[in-house]
Amino acid sequence: MRRIVVGITGATGAIYGIRLLEILKQYPEVETLLVMSNWAEENIRIETDYQPTDVFKLADVVYGANEMSAPIASGSFQTEGMIVIPCSMKTLSAIANGYADNLIVRAADVMMKEGRPLILSSRETPLNAIHLENMLKLSRLGVKIIPPMPGFYYRPRSIEDLIDHHIMKILDHFQISTNDSGRWNGIYK
Repeated sequence: MRRIVVGITGATGAIYGIRLLEILKQYPEVETLLVMSNWAEENIRIETDYQPTDVFKLADVVYGANEMSAPIASGSFQTEGMIVIPCSMKTLSAIANGYADNLIVRAADVMMKEGRPLILSSRETPLNAIHLENMLKLSRLGVKIIPPMPGFYYRPRSIEDLIDHHIMKILDHFQISTNDSGRWNGIYK
């Protein structure tokens, strides 16, 4: 079983985290371990037609944001890595500065200390110097910063196409191949 930790924070863009879980649900060999912040739950209610309980059902295992004794808080618990999507600047800053006051940040800290893949899909604009410095610091530590920046070379026809393309780019880092229709294959004619 391939275990992937998914953190959903209170940044706008909750649908990205939801769609990631929906796509991963299609892979029986992947076990998803979900942690959502309180603001993530609120943003799900505000931004989508989902309820947090709907999102919990998409994951194989759900931990509370303050459940610091969860297995994912320890490096001895084996996982493939972690994706924080969307990742708020608060969470990104906490990760960059080792301030593990909740399970999302602690699990991210575990990924870094164990040398496992950690992907942060940061969601904020405009970016200030502090945001950029924190991202640079994390990038130098091997963390992948993959914000939802849409590509248009594959001619997306819907918001769903844009979201799925972003998820494809993230899951490529776990060697999980999803929809290939949005991949660049040279100049389209």
